[in-house]
Amino acid sequence: MKFRRPLLIATIAAAALGGCRSEGDLVVEQGVGITALRSVCPAVGIPDYTGDVTLFSPENARTEDAIDVVATMTNVQSHCDDTGSKVYATATFDVYATRTNTQGARSVQLPYFSTVMRGGSAVVSKRVGTVTLNFANGEARAHATASAGAYIDRAEATLPEDIREKITRKRKAGDADAAIDPLTDPEVRAALNRADFELLVGFQLTESQIAYNATR
Repeated sequence: MKFRRPLLIATIAAAALGGCRSEGDLVVEQGVGITALRSVCPAVGIPDYTGDVTLFSPENARTEDAIDVVATMTNVQSHCDDTGSKVYATATFDVYATRTNTQGARSVQLPYFSTVMRGGSAVVSKRVGTVTLNFANGEARAHATASAGAYIDRAEATLPEDIREKITRKRKAGDADAAIDPLTDPEVRAALNRADFELLVGFQLTESQIAYNATR
């Protein structure tokens, strides 16, 4: 599936990232500058329009009375081990589903993707998994959990020392660049962009399923 930056990150597990911070890293905040920390762990989220999937019967139908199963991905949680040269990040999530016809037990398998993005647009890696939902006889609802993981090179997620120096260097009143935000420097912005990673998860949808989600 194709990724478009305006559609990315409907949900960011910001609280979970707090546990990934390492001493000496930087946090970059738009319009504010630098605070104490910036994690090498990736942000984790769900791209817009990929957190829901609707199955129809017949498959090519798109009317409400033809809806068969509706599933939603939620409760995305981030876990990160940044102790080595390779940072290992995992995303766990819940899938809740409902079905229209409750007769008989039924198993529904839904494919989902996990993608590592760099700089908001470059796909570093992508994997596809499957989550299975088991409906009991007479039950309209089912629930399942799933997870995805990825390795990220710590060096690539770390700002170069010269860029860190440009950002953190103390400036005195009267200096030529005292009133200039270092984050406006194209070289600094490019380095920050290169060090920015995201681990995204969502349902592996067809083009028609994405279109349905975007227009309903």
